[in-house]
Amino acid sequence: MQGTTTPPRLLRLPEVIRTTGLSRSSIYDLIAQGRFPRPIPLTASARAWDSREIEIWIAERIAARDEGAAA
Repeated sequence: MQGTTTPPRLLRLPEVIRTTGLSRSSIYDLIAQGRFPRPIPLTASARAWDSREIEIWIAERIAARDEGAAA
């Protein structure tokens, strides 16, 4: 049986906010600091995020929390 991969989904800002629990300004502050995935330009004014990158970012936060608890 071959491994299956989840196809990427593009998430618009409201869904990223719901998924992460972060505010719009926090998301853009973290992007400016290089600590959050950058959005993908769709059109001149529309942006979206790769769902896989958001999932990885969340997993990294959980791992960092768990490593801190083990110390």
